[in-house]
Amino acid sequence: MSMKKVALWVSAAALTASFSANVLAKDTIALVVSTLNNPFFVSMKEGAQQEADKLGYNLVVLDSQNNPAKELANVQDLTVRGTKVLLINPTDSDAVGNAVAMANQAKIPVITLDRQASKGQVISHVASDNKVGGKMAGDYIAKKLGDNARVIELEGIAGTSVARERGAGFKEAVDAHHFKVLASQPADFDRTKGLNVMQNLLTAHPDVQAVFAQNDEMALGALRALQTEGKTDVLVVGFDGTEDGLKAVKGGKLGATVAQRPDQIGIIGVETADKVLKGQAVPAINPVALNLVTQP
Repeated sequence: MSMKKVALWVSAAALTASFSANVLAKDTIALVVSTLNNPFFVSMKEGAQQEADKLGYNLVVLDSQNNPAKELANVQDLTVRGTKVLLINPTDSDAVGNAVAMANQAKIPVITLDRQASKGQVISHVASDNKVGGKMAGDYIAKKLGDNARVIELEGIAGTSVARERGAGFKEAVDAHHFKVLASQPADFDRTKGLNVMQNLLTAHPDVQAVFAQNDEMALGALRALQTEGKTDVLVVGFDGTEDGLKAVKGGKLGATVAQRPDQIGIIGVETADKVLKGQAVPAINPVALNLVTQP
């Protein structure tokens, strides 16, 4: 081999080694998402990825598929993969305690996104004030229909802090405006379940005037059920401000949505992780602003 070829080979090898070292030098932040079969959490993931790329971190994203056992397995896997900080959007606020405890034992700082963990040591929680948002939705129904309105509530996944908090906020509005709650039933934050549950409830409560769905997916399912029955005068209010939800509001179909910024939740989550890794203090609660979006 000529000296020129040797020099080129050594140069290439050094470049490869340098590149590999740079890749390995990137700290890894993990994001465990309750489900990526929901546009809200897809947007959260995209925001986190955007900020991780900007700050130079390697982001590992794992989908728990709304299964606490899968969530626990995901965290167990991450504890042996060199994860520096764990961002987790829990499938269930109680069940996630085991996953948080596992991360605590591995000395991995934990930051929760959107949904809280009821057990374990969490260094920071990034979320909107869901209780305030639930009341905003109820107050808007009262603004449009007055007191004593006949309402149905579609609840999220039982056991999640989000479902509890949005329900508690809406209950405050129910009490303040003397709504008659015809039914309150889970549809698990799912559009198809929202459609099916609403179809069943319409049979028993055809006199409903308004529906509060604890997320836009259920709201859009309920809207479809109402349209099928020709009940276009029923006011439907959602929560999250997803792309589909905002389109439905703009198109005059969905009455309103309490809009979060899921991308911001992801961005702030990674920003908080960055501060933790730099030894900076972080707040126990990192609030993300809400905005009520109504028809033009």
